[in-house]
Amino acid sequence: MAKGVKKIKWTGEGKVFQKKSDLSSRMVIPPDEFVWFKVSEWISGTTEEDKKKDISWIWQENNRKVIIWKRVIPSNKIYAIKLPKKLCGSYSYYLEASLSGKTDSNLTGLYINGLCDKKVISSKWCTSNDGKDVRKTYIFSYGNIIHLNLETEGLNGDKLVVEIYNIQKLRSNKLIFTYTNVKVKDGEINLEIKNTSTWQGLISNIQDEEKFYIKVKDQASGKYILDNSGDEEHARFLRIKNKLVANNPQPPQNNTAVKTGQPNVKAVRYEPCKFETISITETQKKDGKIEQMKTLVFDNGKGLKNVINPERAISKTIFFGFDSDVITKEGNEKLNNTLNFLLEHDHSIITIDGYACVIGKMQYNKSLSQRRSDAVRKFFIDGKLDERRIFSSGKGEISASDNKSGADNIKYKDEKIYQEARRVDISFKYFGHSAQTIIYETIAPSHDKDVLIDITAFQTNACFREKDKHKKQIKVTSSEYKNPLVKEGSSLAVPVHSALATWNVSPLQYIWPKWNLVKGASGNGIDAAENYNVFIHSCRYFSDASHSTIQINAYPDIKWKLEFFLNLTNDLSVKWMNMDPYEHKKLQERSGKIGAEKRWKQKDVSLGFSLKAKWDEDKQEKEFKYEYEAKFKKIYDLFASIGALSDGITNKTKGKARSISPKGIPVSFAVKPPNLSLTGDWFLSHPKGDNKIVGTDVTIGLNANPLIGLEITIDLLGAIVFAAGAIVGASPGVTELYKKIQGQLKKGVDFGDDEAGFKANVDIYMDLIITNEIIIGTEFKFNTAGKAKDSKFKIEAKNKLKVELKVGIKIKGEAAIVIVKVQAYFEASASADASVTFGHGINYDDKGLYYRPELGFDGLNAKYIVYVSASLALKIAKDKHKVDASREGKYEIASGEYPNVIPPFDVIKELEQLFKMTANIPLIKND
Repeated sequence: MAKGVKKIKWTGEGKVFQKKSDLSSRMVIPPDEFVWFKVSEWISGTTEEDKKKDISWIWQENNRKVIIWKRVIPSNKIYAIKLPKKLCGSYSYYLEASLSGKTDSNLTGLYINGLCDKKVISSKWCTSNDGKDVRKTYIFSYGNIIHLNLETEGLNGDKLVVEIYNIQKLRSNKLIFTYTNVKVKDGEINLEIKNTSTWQGLISNIQDEEKFYIKVKDQASGKYILDNSGDEEHARFLRIKNKLVANNPQPPQNNTAVKTGQPNVKAVRYEPCKFETISITETQKKDGKIEQMKTLVFDNGKGLKNVINPERAISKTIFFGFDSDVITKEGNEKLNNTLNFLLEHDHSIITIDGYACVIGKMQYNKSLSQRRSDAVRKFFIDGKLDERRIFSSGKGEISASDNKSGADNIKYKDEKIYQEARRVDISFKYFGHSAQTIIYETIAPSHDKDVLIDITAFQTNACFREKDKHKKQIKVTSSEYKNPLVKEGSSLAVPVHSALATWNVSPLQYIWPKWNLVKGASGNGIDAAENYNVFIHSCRYFSDASHSTIQINAYPDIKWKLEFFLNLTNDLSVKWMNMDPYEHKKLQERSGKIGAEKRWKQKDVSLGFSLKAKWDEDKQEKEFKYEYEAKFKKIYDLFASIGALSDGITNKTKGKARSISPKGIPVSFAVKPPNLSLTGDWFLSHPKGDNKIVGTDVTIGLNANPLIGLEITIDLLGAIVFAAGAIVGASPGVTELYKKIQGQLKKGVDFGDDEAGFKANVDIYMDLIITNEIIIGTEFKFNTAGKAKDSKFKIEAKNKLKVELKVGIKIKGEAAIVIVKVQAYFEASASADASVTFGHGINYDDKGLYYRPELGFDGLNAKYIVYVSASLALKIAKDKHKVDASREGKYEIASGEYPNVIPPFDVIKELEQLFKMTANIPLIKND
């Protein structure tokens, strides 16, 4: 019972000019847009199993005698056609689908042509068919054969009129010859002009050298065809010297150049020698559970990188019987295989050479070899291969040995040699397909574990090669294997293990587990992976048998755990100015310790360190541990840079204070050292969403109590000078705050009695004390091969900030605490709305992890309240407030607030501007 495809149809996807189309038989489509088709009807004898088989989509010339190409795809896929502008025009191609791979004599398909604007795109004059443009390099003579080539759009299959014009200097250019019925083939005109000798007599006032150009007219409409610039003149200029070399004019010939071209790297491959998918399955331990992980590493050529199409020469031979030009059954199979390949590759030119043995007359054998060559040529043409792609010849005898009399010399007869001489050699070049090896990364223990390779739709029986025919097998090579691991078929379990030995006494070389710290000849770290090269080849993908398809890189399953603490004893930086002798001496002692560290290049430090490694599925463990308190010299270099930054902080802050009071305020600055603890866990794993690559999974916990501390003490009124009743030397904010408090005190109370000696001109002191400590707890989790969006950050920062504004009085130059006893003359307190920004910024992107310190002062806004005791309230003088004499406790006589006592500033940003550097510090750079 007959079976196969009965009809195809448009799926509705893609644009079609429906008013110009008959959807049942003919389609008109726009250029450069895909239009999709599918099987719409099957012949009644086609089973459901048949319908699941691959379908051959066959693109043919209009007469259905030549197959342009054939593509084999699964039956559940739809097929798309896209026509370039050069192939648009009145010419219709024929598309059909076939279950058998052969064309059907019935009209099961559709005729398709494209429609777009008609244009001449390029033009040239040549000495050979579609040869090099010689307009600037060659001058013809009358009688020479000249070739005109035009590339067009929207004119394929149309008939044109080509008009030859001669340039006249003193009069209008002259039309001297017209060629009609010039047909556009494959979007081109290749007109062979053989009658240029007749042009000579048609030129008026002929010169030593004449120039010619053409106009092209649509024969149906009579309209001239323009180029992209809207010009109707083309092929400027053909040059002919006034010399006649031949006088045998012939009719012009419209040729078609054979285009071999280059394959499209991105085009879907259709060779029947192929595989479709490759997957790798392995066992992985994830979150304490054992699970099977299956990864699709290859899927019908998607995502292949660095694809190359090397040109390769192929030769095939078929043999004939004695005195026969009949193709044998074996020869038919071989030719059919070659034909299918050539139909699927429209870039190859085929050479067919026939031969004969020496038995018989030489002339007869010459004819026999030609008949054999013609038989093969006919086989290809009957198979609808374009005959323009075929060059055939009969070469005659191999090792001809006829004597002068024409008799055979069979003295040294060798039947085997004779049989091998009765043959036809078929040779052609094709473009292979070879892409960059697919890298698959896995984590493996020190002992073998299996990874399973599975291939789908693996077929090599239709491989067209002869000497190096692809085999349906998987081969694996490795430095670990004494012999390659080879298995016929579509699956193979490959034993892999890491390069880290089970009993490695010092696995520190794998501290960063994707790179071995042992240095190679280049001085760089060596890849820590054990490599396994997997060879799976077909004509469709990875055609180069010497090039591995997949490389499995097995990295060690080592896991590292780090615990570290560091406490520094001394301040990182101390600065002061204008302090009294007592405070000056204390600050000198603190600074002296910092100076000693700089001289000896060491830090007073308490340090603890532990590093543990586990590997081979946690069966092996090693710990490296050091704990001591000492003058730890090597860590000096690390914290010297932090000390330099601290100096920058204190200098900058000191500078800010100096700008507040040019006369100099008593002030001290100190940056407190860090007390740090660091924990880290890192091991290899697959990043989220990608099981083909491996990155280092990193978890870092950083705790600091403090990370760093800042202490600033400023005597806001220590440098105030009273002149003519005015206050000078303080910042506007401090001055105004002083005036507000002092003014309200004088307005409200006349202080003093003879016993205490206080009078109304009692002065006030203000000390601004800022202490700040940053305490942080952070956790960063990321994979070096992953995306920044998949990383996790947990940042807990506690900013212990204390800002005190101490207000009091001075008795004989000594400061008295404001709130002492109830008997004190007055007491004042102030609160400040202030903060110091002192923290850190963590930035993580695809390049790595970066740290950025932050330090700035957000300014000071003061609120003040001044109290007097109830007993003092009884002594209020003139302009005094009325006070209830029975009142107990405190009595408020002055209060208020003043913003921006000290303005804000950003230390880090100003340091960057000052030193032309960035404060970003790289912590970890990704692979």
